[in-house]
Amino acid sequence: MRAAPMMDATLKSYKANYNPMRAARAVRPARANGRVHLVFKTHKLYALRYWGCELLCLVNIVLQMWMMDSFFNGEFLSYGTRVLSRSEMPQEQRYDPMIYVFPRVTKCTFHKFGPSGSIQTHDSLCILPLNIVNEKTYIFIWFWYIILAVILSLLVIYRLVIIFVPSVRPRLLHARSRTIAMETAALVSRRTDLGDWWLLYMLARNMDPIIYRELIAELVKRMGEKSGARA
Repeated sequence: MRAAPMMDATLKSYKANYNPMRAARAVRPARANGRVHLVFKTHKLYALRYWGCELLCLVNIVLQMWMMDSFFNGEFLSYGTRVLSRSEMPQEQRYDPMIYVFPRVTKCTFHKFGPSGSIQTHDSLCILPLNIVNEKTYIFIWFWYIILAVILSLLVIYRLVIIFVPSVRPRLLHARSRTIAMETAALVSRRTDLGDWWLLYMLARNMDPIIYRELIAELVKRMGEKSGARA
């Protein structure tokens, strides 16, 4: 019966003396020190796989557009541009490409028994209401594919710049985490290879800025120790 009041008193004393900022400062160096040794010369394959998946996304979109164009007998790739160009024309001169690709009315031939019991052939016009939905759906798909293709193409070009122009890496690392000085970002980018730099860049997107700054500071310190040992 006495244990409960004593436990309550202990908890109240702990809460009164607990300082969240002090606890955070105690944990941050441990977090940083535990990750520094992982960022040297071991992540190039990870970076290449990551960028390869982005390239596959672009290939997937281009392949889908090509297959869709083959399915529509070469009418899909220029479908959206033709719709936009015809929308500015007068109604009397307008030729709607959506009706050409997705006809709403077509000629139908059906057979039925006549008065004498013989089969008679009848020609008539049939309305295709589903194509009214299809033409709107595929114009949305066309714009969606074009937007994705443009964004992914720019992304692939951006990744190629990162790979083949090392001078932009310090600026990108500094832009990702403003808590790091430009000189520090330049030093880290110069001392790490492409895979390790990419891991640090991704960590900057997913870590608390203060913890990330301490991680980079510890990393720079260890780089200085290694340089002194080599000298």
